[in-house]
Amino acid sequence: MSTKQKTSGGFTSLMASIAIVISLVIGIVVYKYVFGDPGNFVDNDPNGEPLEGNFMGIIYKGGIIVPVLVAMNIIVIIFSIERFITLSRAKGRGSIDKFVEKIRVMLENKQVHEAIEACDRQRGSLANVVRAGLEKYEHIGNDTTMTKEQKVETLKKELEEATSLELPMLSKNLGVLSTSASVATLIGLIGTVLGMIRAFAAMSHGTPDTSALATGISEALINTAFGIFASTMAIILYNFFSTKIDAMTYSMDEAGFSIVQDFTAKHK
Repeated sequence: MSTKQKTSGGFTSLMASIAIVISLVIGIVVYKYVFGDPGNFVDNDPNGEPLEGNFMGIIYKGGIIVPVLVAMNIIVIIFSIERFITLSRAKGRGSIDKFVEKIRVMLENKQVHEAIEACDRQRGSLANVVRAGLEKYEHIGNDTTMTKEQKVETLKKELEEATSLELPMLSKNLGVLSTSASVATLIGLIGTVLGMIRAFAAMSHGTPDTSALATGISEALINTAFGIFASTMAIILYNFFSTKIDAMTYSMDEAGFSIVQDFTAKHK
């Protein structure tokens, strides 16, 4: 009987939730104690104007939406690092293309056991799928109670089951990045609207309050910038990881096809 292995890694649902909460706490702390440091403002008063050219003080004037947007940027960074590490482990050791080619050559030379050992050295999601297929290949090869068609279907099913064990781990937490790409823009838009409301309010009483007007415009622009930055980063990284997962999935299908084709050719 084959023993299916499953690549472990990535945040669990609980860990992902904790990471999001921690990011929000960090966002609040950074907003209050870094951007809101009295040294960033005239007369050391966070309620006053930021020092000329002091970028942190200007960001602080972005208002209460800023810590949420800071948290969104941190979330994107944390989950991108998590996906990078997990997918690197899932890739295994060395080149995937070279590994697939090595397995193909070993099968042509009837070195099934050696191919299984190569999977143990390679490790990762692809190696686990190939290993499961090769073990089933070896197990049913000399089974006289099954027809050729039954053996092929059994082999295909084994490969499909092994693949289905790996795919959820590969795509886990990508939803956080895709959601961040949309939500960050919307949160930034909320901050932009609040800033514009403040700006228009400053213009509604005869002579405009230039200080309040500047604060409102700053709030609108800062939130827009933070939201767009987080969204752009999330979209780029989501597409990057999706491409890597698609390439890995294609390699699994290619290796599985090679195993089935080799078995079919040698068991007529």
